[in-house]
Formats: sequence, structure tokens, C-alpha cells
Amino acid sequence: MAKIFLAGGAGYIGTHTAVELINAGYEVIIADNFYNSSPEAVQRVEKITGKSVKLYETDIRDNKKLEEIFSENNIDAVIHFAGLKAVGESVQKPVMYYRNNIDTTLSLLETMEKFNVKNIIFSSSATVYGEENPVPYTETMKRGVCTNPYGWTKAMMEQIFEDAAAADKKLSVILLRYFNPIGAHESGLIGEDPQGIPNNLMPYVSQVAVGKRECLTIFGNDYPTHDGTCTRDYIHVVDLAKGHVKAIDYILSNDRCVEIFNLGTGVPYSVTEIVDTFEKVNNIKVNHVYGARRAGDLAECYANADKALRVLGWKTGKTLEDMCRDSWNWQKNNPDGYNK
Repeated sequence: MAKIFLAGGAGYIGTHTAVELINAGYEVIIADNFYNSSPEAVQRVEKITGKSVKLYETDIRDNKKLEEIFSENNIDAVIHFAGLKAVGESVQKPVMYYRNNIDTTLSLLETMEKFNVKNIIFSSSATVYGEENPVPYTETMKRGVCTNPYGWTKAMMEQIFEDAAAADKKLSVILLRYFNPIGAHESGLIGEDPQGIPNNLMPYVSQVAVGKRECLTIFGNDYPTHDGTCTRDYIHVVDLAKGHVKAIDYILSNDRCVEIFNLGTGVPYSVTEIVDTFEKVNNIKVNHVYGARRAGDLAECYANADKALRVLGWKTGKTLEDMCRDSWNWQKNNPDGYNK
């Protein structure tokens, strides 16, 4: 049974990926500093899967602790989820973002080299396409000019991984570019639990629906889209997690690979469509108003995910209705997230 180390694996995407990896027969080891996550989430993963998960509380930048983890576990592959991810906060605290996100990557690569671990999958983002690439985004496009420090850290880390793989011909790297993950596990036991005011649309919609927030402001209704609001490629987090399983299968069965894959549906939905669908499938009202455009928001952002289907055999299976239904199921059962 191959052992997969999830760096920053107690977060939203990490926990859903842990469930799918365990269900696929892999053994999972998680390390997290719980800056924006909770140990309770890992306990919920154990409850869903019926399997125990080895969990370490540590900062991924701590080389000494990482070396302990690697020495105690015969790790076959690493999935790198660790990092700060709030766009707005990155603009306010750029140095903190560059220090944290890039250092986690360097520490992982240094430790992997020391212990001869040659497989890593990186949690990247569609942000790296920047503003100048036309939609839909394909993996052959050059990285663009990012609009915020968070995006730049993703672009820089991609470059670091590519340089490391160019220098070490035995190192396999897969860069997974996520689009807009939403939804939650159908059990309602794990889901997105943002600290403070949500940065992303769906948790904000859910918190308004549950009465935690008063009203959703939709930023801009005068974009050149079919209804004037921004469109995005929303992907169910469980589909996204299954993409990681396919990537692990691929990286472990190939002698060497350095690949980029988009993980998205290829179908753009507008902000208004998200709100309308959420209200319809859950039979609940979401108070919302339209406000001015927000700086840095693109009118459209969606994937061409053909390569992931062709090479990994991966495609999405969940609908927008599933995403909205599962988001609400998580929120109504966990109005305060993991802090019950």
C-alpha cells in the first residue's frame, strides 16, 4: 500500500482528497499547522472512511520536523496543499505570503531530496494564467501576469518545481491547476470552513443562508457576460479530490513525468446563476445586492480540461445542483464549521 504524505492536508481540499485516497486503497499521512484548518476535520475523515490517519501538527517550513516525519514513514509521494490562500490578505500582507508559501515548497523539496522521495503533486491555481490569456485556459499557455501576491506565489512555486525537475531527472512533478472548488462531502461531515469573513463565493452564500451573515454583495453586474456578473469554472471538491487520486495513480505508475493539468469542468457559471441555483435546490432565500466591480476580478475564467481526461482518465461527475446541495448540507449541519 503506497503511502501519500499530504502537506497541509487538514484543510478543505486536503481532507476531501484524503477521503478519496483512502477509499482508493492508499495510506495517508497528514501534516498541518492548523492555521486555517482543524484537527477535527481529520477526525471526520476517519469517521467517513473507517480508517485511522496518522496526523502531525507542524509547520511545513520546519525542516527538522519534516525530516522526523519522513524518517518515520516510508513515503511514496507528496501532495503539497500547504499555503496561505486569501487573495485580499495577500495584497495586505505580501511578505507573509511570499515567505510562507515559497518556504513550504523549498522545505518539502529539500526533505524529499534527503530521503530520496521522487514524486510530488502541487496544488496550483488557474490564477497563474493571469489576465492576458484568452479563455478557455489550456495547459500549453504561458503563465500570465498575476493580479495579486497569492497568484504570484503559485506561479513562482510552479517555476521552482519545474527547475527542480530539470535539475533532477528522477524527480516527477505534477502541477494541478484548480479552478473554483465548491461543495462538500455528501455526508455533510467535512466541508469548507473559512476563518472570519469568507473570501470565496459559496461559503459566503451558505453563511447568508444560515443567518450568519446578513447579505451577499455581488461585485459588478455590468460585465460582458450573459447576465452581467462574472463567470467562473466551479468544480465540486469531491471531483477535484478524485483528480488528485488519478494524478497519484499516474505519477506512481510512470518512471518519470513533469506535467500540468487543469482541474475544472470547462463550463462557466455566473455568480447570479450560483445564487439562483442555491436558492432553488435548497428552497431557501439568499439575501443579495449588486455592488461595484471589485479590482482584479476577471469577467470570465474557465478551463479546457481535455488533457486531464486524455492522460489521467479524469472528468467531473457532479452537477451545479450537487455543488449547491452539498454546500448547504455541510453548512446547515455545521453552522459554526468545526468549532461546535
